Amino acid sequence: MDEKIKNTIINYKSSPNKDLEKAMSFLNEDFEKTKELIIKLTEHLDGLEVSYNNILKEYQKRTKHR
Repeated sequence: MDEKIKNTIINYKSSPNKDLEKAMSFLNEDFEKTKELIIKLTEHLDGLEVSYNNILKEYQKRTKHR
């Protein structure tokens, strides 16, 4: 994050409209990117859970009769 945008976020009440627009644009883009990453990571985590559960069930079947 650029220093000027950080400054605008901290001092938004005294920042000019042009700087507010730049900060809003940056924050909106960052929000969308973060949201996409969270969705992708959630899907990945769900897939890991399914794989783990499948392997655990198979392992339990194999070791049940020992």
